[in-house]
Amino acid sequence: MIIKNIDKQEAMENIAIGRRSMTRFLAAVSFAALLAAGPAQAQTKIQIGCTATSDCASAMVAIDEGIFKKHGLDAEMVLIGINSNIPAAILSNSIHIGGPTSTVFLQAADGGLDLVALAGASVMSPTTNGNVSAFVRNGIVINEPKDFIGKKVGAPGLGAFLHVLFVKWLVEKGVDPKKVNFVEVTFPTMMDIVKSGSVDAVLTAEPFVTRMTNAGLGSVGARYAVELARTEPIIFYAASREWAEKNPDTIKKFRAAIAEAAPIVNNDREKASASIQKFTKQPIELVKATPPNRSEPILKAEQLAWWIDIMASQKMLQSKLDLNKLILK
Repeated sequence: MIIKNIDKQEAMENIAIGRRSMTRFLAAVSFAALLAAGPAQAQTKIQIGCTATSDCASAMVAIDEGIFKKHGLDAEMVLIGINSNIPAAILSNSIHIGGPTSTVFLQAADGGLDLVALAGASVMSPTTNGNVSAFVRNGIVINEPKDFIGKKVGAPGLGAFLHVLFVKWLVEKGVDPKKVNFVEVTFPTMMDIVKSGSVDAVLTAEPFVTRMTNAGLGSVGARYAVELARTEPIIFYAASREWAEKNPDTIKKFRAAIAEAAPIVNNDREKASASIQKFTKQPIELVKATPPNRSEPILKAEQLAWWIDIMASQKMLQSKLDLNKLILK
């Protein structure tokens, strides 16, 4: 039997061809895997700015429950000290989306800032209006609305929701709001400000009311939101018109995520409380003791009409706002 010896060079070439084929095969497999995983991994980064309240709970939950990521967004919550600073933060690109109160948004639009509302965040409701109050420090006695005359009252943003609502309540009670000295006080500093006696009262909400009560700093002087009994929007998500028009796909994904997270806020106290506590840094037992303001992702132009009427009566608006242009279609 004759055995034919394989030429050494030919053998080496066959090995090289085999290696190249394997390399091409592995590369094809890797590329196919990347194509398959691409849409899930393509995350658009956005920053969402809100104050330390439960009103942006739908965004908080959407982050913690992975809802934003499921919709292709890599979202981050940014803490803003005073609500009236949110429009400036949006226009300076410090954040992409903010949670201004209805009043702050409308006043910014009236001032010429080109902002648009994207989706609803929270609304007033009979079950949660009791969360809002004027908390009065020890040594100050408030028996009736007129007792606020001459007092220094801290608000988390002049022109913000709690401030405008309180002024509306004073007017309805026959008290001239110009006789009350309003100053800005952030939510996180309220306890220290009240304790120091720098203000006589603060316009605040839960869980800050319970925190200050438990600390023995004072008591509730008025639950003015309960008496007004309104159901209009408190806070909604907004962006600059320029950014929104350049990022329609991101807006679509954001709205879808907020709509998915809202029912969790309204129906799952455990998950909602955990997300609120994580962002606001409030004690979890206090957060759990207070239901968050109702989350309502749908925002309609007519819902802002009441706010415009109230702000116009308080001479906070100088122009006639076109509601249909303020909400992004």
